[in-house]
Amino acid sequence: ENQLHWVLDVTWGEDKSRIRRGHGGENMALLRRLAISVLNQETSKKRSLKQKAKRASMSPNYMLTVLAAGLAT
Repeated sequence: ENQLHWVLDVTWGEDKSRIRRGHGGENMALLRRLAISVLNQETSKKRSLKQKAKRASMSPNYMLTVLAAGLAT
């Protein structure tokens, strides 16, 4: 197993995902990888991916900061 799979499984519970219809699983995997990439670009505070994702889900301002960091590259 590689590091990316570990992050996907621990942070987003990818192995427990029940999405099975059509291309749903592939689409969600793509979105999870995109989220990891964008969250890694945000470096204003030293936090884990899980902490960044949780904060972004609760703070619209931080979500904009994360998205701006992702678009800046």
